[in-house]
Amino acid sequence: MSWDIINKNWGYKQFNIPNFTCKWTIHNFRFILEEMRDSIRSPTFSMRDNDKWCLRVHPKGVDEESSDYLSVYLELLSSPKSPLAVRFKFWIVNAKGKNNEPVTSAKDFNFLPGSQSGYKMFILRDFLLDHSHDLLPDDHFTLLCMGILVPYSYSIPDESTEPRSQVPKGPLGDDLGELWKNSSFTDCCLVVAGQEFRAHKAILAARSPVFRAMFEHDTEESRKNRFEIHDLKPEVFKAMMDFIYTGKEPVLHRIAGSVLAAADKYGLERLKVMCESAVCRDLSVKNAAYALCLADRHSTGHLKTQVLNFITAHASEVSQTASWKLMVDSRPHLVAEAYSSLASAQCNLLEPPLKRQKQSQETVTGTLYVYPRSSGQC
Repeated sequence: MSWDIINKNWGYKQFNIPNFTCKWTIHNFRFILEEMRDSIRSPTFSMRDNDKWCLRVHPKGVDEESSDYLSVYLELLSSPKSPLAVRFKFWIVNAKGKNNEPVTSAKDFNFLPGSQSGYKMFILRDFLLDHSHDLLPDDHFTLLCMGILVPYSYSIPDESTEPRSQVPKGPLGDDLGELWKNSSFTDCCLVVAGQEFRAHKAILAARSPVFRAMFEHDTEESRKNRFEIHDLKPEVFKAMMDFIYTGKEPVLHRIAGSVLAAADKYGLERLKVMCESAVCRDLSVKNAAYALCLADRHSTGHLKTQVLNFITAHASEVSQTASWKLMVDSRPHLVAEAYSSLASAQCNLLEPPLKRQKQSQETVTGTLYVYPRSSGQC
């Protein structure tokens, strides 16, 4: 399908917006559907210089609701600039080389490094396996993904020669950050570990449902506009407040896990995603078990998947760490999940051993084709 068709269908004019087309073929797919529990990741590709992306297929869905479906996702692995907004479509290529009806994103999805978006109920497995639909020719599953990188702003050439006024950017986050930094016009006091922080109830209530509930309840704290925060350290509280006022990612070095817990408690979902990305960037053998406990405690499915993949790749080293041994005693269900992930990755099934070994080697093979963009190679 040409990019002109996508422009027509989606109502876009061509302004040299980066686009991509990826065609990924996975061999021995029926075996994968039967035996694989975790996700399968495509080879990486680039949409622009220095961006790294991949496609990810979950043969048995990502949760209970999607357990009868195939789930497909587009994932941003790394990028020097983020977030990136992308609109995309997925197809399955049938035996005749034709594409099935596309599944289209109805909006632009924002991607941070380590995040993914897609469709958890992409197609029913029973429908996919039905021979009458010819979706698995020669037991090959071919997934086609097309997308465009949507810039947050871009200029449209004006045919008129009359100069136009340039509207300056409104640094709202910077202005609100100054209110927090200088404690200007504050109307409440938050006490953290004995330290007092002046803040603005309206801003906190607008950004956090938890703060809103605190201010709405008729309590002595609410009447005095003085609130004790008992579960945060000052540096973690400051990082959270920096995000609340500016919307920007705070400095998370060494405190990403603690800030993630704070973001989860105070209903700051965007900050939570930022912290997930920071934890993923800093994953190591030493902290992998801690990161797995963190992901489980705060229900961050993407972070848990990334950590399990890391543990699977470094199983022998991680299992010797003190944090892993502590997790064995305190959270044995996570140990079971880690070993299940390792077993799925290994695909070492018992019967018949030689045939299984050959099949497991074949299942990880596949082909990814990335077609040229409007400018440069993807």
